[in-house]
Parts: sequence; structure tokens; C-alpha cells
Amino acid sequence: MDELTITIEDPTAGTLTFDAVAAGPADGQLVLLLHGFPETKASYGAQLEALGAAGYRAVAFDQRGYSPGARPAAIDAYAGPHLAADVVAVADQLGADRFHLVGHDWGGAVAWQVGGRHPERLLSLNVLSTPHPMAFGMALLSGEGDQQSRSSYIEIFRAEGAEDGMLANDAAGLRLILLGSGLSQEQAAPYLEALGTPEALGAALNWYRAASLTDIEGLGPITTPTMYVWSTEDVALGREAAEATEGWVTGPYRFEVLEGISHWIAEHAPDDTNRLLLEHLAANAS
Repeated sequence: MDELTITIEDPTAGTLTFDAVAAGPADGQLVLLLHGFPETKASYGAQLEALGAAGYRAVAFDQRGYSPGARPAAIDAYAGPHLAADVVAVADQLGADRFHLVGHDWGGAVAWQVGGRHPERLLSLNVLSTPHPMAFGMALLSGEGDQQSRSSYIEIFRAEGAEDGMLANDAAGLRLILLGSGLSQEQAAPYLEALGTPEALGAALNWYRAASLTDIEGLGPITTPTMYVWSTEDVALGREAAEATEGWVTGPYRFEVLEGISHWIAEHAPDDTNRLLLEHLAANAS
């Protein structure tokens, strides 16, 4: 795999430099992979290998706040539209007019933003775990299902100084999030290292602090061929919003459910994830 740095110019945050890793031929169709919280580009190791071997140019990058060179101080710099603009700017720097997009967890939320704001740039949209933001919002506000209880941690993450609490006692809180939800020590190690300072973890938590209902303003329908993969043992994201997501996609839509798999789909079901991605990408190669 190739290690890359990708530099963009943001009109409000200035110069941002992202750390990335790539696999596959330089002239292959671009597949951008967006990680979630509290992870990094390392979460896509199995997918990078499989996509690269299939002839795609697969690139995963540490997103805004996770890359030390792309860590603005202002909380509002982490709002959804800015994160989506990063993705398009990265694709521009990689020379891709159109590309495939994969996102998990918060990376999935950003992927929906790109799909709704920049559909002309996408060949396919592939989201792991995260429902469409409208479906999630409705499930959160309805009070009829269990999404409110599943999302109760969000206010803790949004609190000022939450990073200090998570990093106290040798990062016991951050370890609990990673290990307690099913990742192994080996899988969690790169994330503990990357997010092991108040600056790094605080920037990652700024995604929660910046999140707002206004993020959906100007978000158009999802017209791109879309595959959404949800897993039944996801403790954070429930079935109600997952099943409702179809209602916000007007383009070709594929919904896949992985039985008995945790929130960490790419790590805990790599073979299924790779198979589904390769099928969907091949079906939407042009």
C-alpha cells in the first residue's frame, strides 16, 4: 500500500493536509473510504487490499480533525457540509471527476452529505451502519422506538472537556468504547495511538459538537446508485432508521442486513463487506 498526503485549500479553515493510504493501480477508478469515530483510515485495511486487487484505486484518509495537518480549532469547522466539501476536494486532488464513495459510522454520515450535495460526482454511494440523516432524525425524535436510548451517549460526547474524561486513567473511557463494543486489542491499538491526546480526541469529538439539524439544509435527494449495509448487533444504530432509509433514496437502492454482526462491519465482517462492495461497484462502474 502507498502512503499519501493530500493537501486542499478550504475557504474558511485554510490549508488542510490529510494523511492517506492507497492501494491498487493509479489509473483505476477511485474509491474513497471514510472512517468513523473513534477510528482512522486503518479500519479499512481489508477493503483496501480487496479493492486494490480488483483494479480500483482505493484511498482511505484520516478525515478533518483526525489528520494532524487538518485540525482546525473552531467547532463549527466540523459541520457536515465542510466535511462533505473535504471529500470532493480530496477527489479533485486525486484527479477524479467521478468516484465511488464508501463511509462507515460518521464517515457514513459524511457520505450521505456528499450524495445529497454533490450527486454529479458519484458513481456509487456505499454506506455501512449509518442511516440517512432524515431517517435517523425522525427515529430519534419519534420516541416510539429505541433510537433515543441508543443515542444517549451523544450528549456525553458533546460536553466540553469530554476528551479529558475519556483519556483519564490511561484512556480508560476510550478503551471502553473500543474494546467494550467488540474490537480486539490489536484492532483498537492504532485508534488509541491516533486519538490518545486531548487535541486529537477533542477534534474528533468536535464532529458531535458541531452536529446540528441545520446540516440537512440544502441536502437534496439521493439519486446515486446506493447500497446501505446495516448489522443487527449494532448498539448505536437501530432497525427503525435503517429500514426507513429507503424512503430518502430516489435512485437505485440496495439494502443489506448482516445478521449477528456488530457496529464494526468492516472489521468483523470483512469478507461480506468486500463481496458486497465489489458487487455494487462493478454494477455501477460507469
